[in-house]
Amino acid sequence: MPVWRYMELCLMHPQYGYYVSRDPLGREGDFTTSPEISQMFGELLGLWSASVWKSMGSPPTLRLVELGPGRGTMMADALRALRVVPPLYQALSVHLVEINPVLREKQRAMLSGARSVIWHNHLDEVPEGPAIILANEYFDVLPIHQAIKSKTGWHERVIELDSNDDLAFGEAAEPMPHFDVLVPRSVRAAPIGAVFEWRPDVEIMKIASRVRNQDGAALIIDYGHLHSDAGDTLQAIARHSFADPLEAPGRADVTAHVDFEALSRAAEDVGARVHGPVTQGEFLRRLGIETRAATLMAKAGPEMAEDIAGALQRLIGGGRGGMGSMFKVLGVAAPHLTSLPGLSDEEPAAS
Repeated sequence: MPVWRYMELCLMHPQYGYYVSRDPLGREGDFTTSPEISQMFGELLGLWSASVWKSMGSPPTLRLVELGPGRGTMMADALRALRVVPPLYQALSVHLVEINPVLREKQRAMLSGARSVIWHNHLDEVPEGPAIILANEYFDVLPIHQAIKSKTGWHERVIELDSNDDLAFGEAAEPMPHFDVLVPRSVRAAPIGAVFEWRPDVEIMKIASRVRNQDGAALIIDYGHLHSDAGDTLQAIARHSFADPLEAPGRADVTAHVDFEALSRAAEDVGARVHGPVTQGEFLRRLGIETRAATLMAKAGPEMAEDIAGALQRLIGGGRGGMGSMFKVLGVAAPHLTSLPGLSDEEPAAS
């Protein structure tokens, strides 16, 4: 079967899919996301949303939407920060796009004190109106297509059985027609054996069309590369370590890096305005995370202050364990929003 179908079944199968049957987050799960590392992350995204709302002209109603909200930690932190802006807090309704029933219950508990929280299976179900859409580590789990270059052209990469009846990578017998002119120019000179991967533009075009047509902005945060290029980034994570993506289907998180150039191009193609991308470290610095960390550390004891400093370094730092360079941040907005906090060179409005 094609790689995209294998990935889709591993993650979304109604009975055995990884994201349908369990809570994958935190120390007891398989990976940890930025909101689980520190409250500062969600708080700053809340203040970012407040700044964007003001730039939109402070509409009397606002849909605050999160795609793939995990345990609800980021939204809880964002809403706590938004309480300091009463007109916005009264104007918003919270919409969570989540298919995992286990996580829905955890989100319900986490957000039990929040007003007007509604769950949806798809973004299309969110009522019309101005919206701010947050997508942290959402695109990396959307299924990818892969093609591998051979002497006869580009062939779709597939999952098949080897001589031992184990899962293995292979390639379709026939080349993909005219694929050499469809790949980005930077990939056309790739050597034999190179892998090119891409995601359909459906999700990003839905987001871009929504904010273009009904006003608002989306913030996309994920790990990936700034420019389209060849490379095999399919990977699996289990118990906070890398695993063979073919070894335990449905029992590990199977993901692939996000191509931010492709996201930007698709969003612009439908008429939205693109801001960034910038690295997560740069984005959070511009929003004032170092000042926020210093404030929290000044009120904390030595052990807690050390934890805050460690979380800060993990969120904005590079190197092993750091998310600041690997993760990128992209803004997609209505055309009239000419700048977004943290994604432009000017001083940020949210701090």
